[in-house]
Amino acid sequence: MSDSSLQAKAVVFERPNALVLADLPLTAPGQNDVVVDVEFSGISTGTERLLWNGAMPSFPGLAYPLVPGYETVGQIVDAGLDQRSRIGERVFVSGADCFGDVRGLFGGSASRLVVPSEKALRISTSVYDKGTLLALAATALHAIRGAGHSAAPDLIIGHGVLGRLLARLSLAMTGVPPTVWEVDSGRFAGAQGYDVLRPEKDTRHDYQHIYDVSGDADILDDLVKRIAPGGEIVLAGFYSKRLSFTFPPAFMREARFRIAAEWKRVDLRNAHRMVEDGALSLDGLITHTVPASEASMAYDTAFGDPNCLKMVMDWRTLQ
Repeated sequence: MSDSSLQAKAVVFERPNALVLADLPLTAPGQNDVVVDVEFSGISTGTERLLWNGAMPSFPGLAYPLVPGYETVGQIVDAGLDQRSRIGERVFVSGADCFGDVRGLFGGSASRLVVPSEKALRISTSVYDKGTLLALAATALHAIRGAGHSAAPDLIIGHGVLGRLLARLSLAMTGVPPTVWEVDSGRFAGAQGYDVLRPEKDTRHDYQHIYDVSGDADILDDLVKRIAPGGEIVLAGFYSKRLSFTFPPAFMREARFRIAAEWKRVDLRNAHRMVEDGALSLDGLITHTVPASEASMAYDTAFGDPNCLKMVMDWRTLQ
């Protein structure tokens, strides 16, 4: 690939609430790198929203301008000397850092990427745009199985994409349908083999494993009331505000709290295997797809329209 081709159109957050679609030079691939022409990228309404609105807590490497995105599907079109055999593969990429002075946080929302070969997970053509959901599937799987734990949820808070994936995984693993709480009436539809209830309609107070993906920092006291003695509350969302709870009720129940951190490569591989084998369906989760040239509208819709479960940008017209 010529040096003139080593550039990309990319979504750039210049600062909070300021987005442009910019031409950026790309780092030349090394002998173990691959060049991916992006076909689709997803917009995260969790961590990416926090980068967009400036609410992301400070961490090493966080600075603007930045390229967001970690849910990317594309095709390998060039590669370093040791990876030439991979040209032509369709792959999932969980972000990139190949934009020179512009930081890649997480760097997947661009028309072309240069990444180490091990970051490009081969996927089948049948998965295609739904491959953008693999990071969320890995997140859900890590919440259940990560860090030596293996406990499927019997109550899930939130019926967004992550909540639906947790419910589908729980049902696939145990055969027992979990209960899901949701307060937005527009998100009650789409359940596959489990019930979605408003919290006030649920009379149970004996849940063993409650998984919260709502991101609501004020919900813990309500959840403590719903667990059985020795029950567990798993914080599987991302919280920008300080979390707290009233101690005596948690003490009386000998409650356990667990934080589900970022997925690992093994979670991604296992989630991908479940999808390819048909054990985990990604159907019905992408509700909006727009051309990447309309990126500003895509982000406004993803973050502002409650009917948008998952927004995917189509980059094929910008290649």
